[in-house]
Amino acid sequence: MTTIYKLNSKELSVDLIKSIQQTFKDKEIEIIVTDQIDETEYLLSNEANKKHLYKSIEEIEKGQGLPMTLAELQEKYLK
Repeated sequence: MTTIYKLNSKELSVDLIKSIQQTFKDKEIEIIVTDQIDETEYLLSNEANKKHLYKSIEEIEKGQGLPMTLAELQEKYLK
């Protein structure tokens, strides 16, 4: 069984630990702690990527984008 808890570190509590213990009973578990990356901040952190994204936004605003449904997008790029 896999359970993912997403929360702010300020929300860690004894109640959370007790809940995990109750959920998993006497099973061995693994706890991995990672900080969450703001995707927008990450994408804009690289100057070349930032320029490309803003250029793409400009093109869309000018009506120069290529309209595509989600299904068409998945068919084209997720093969």
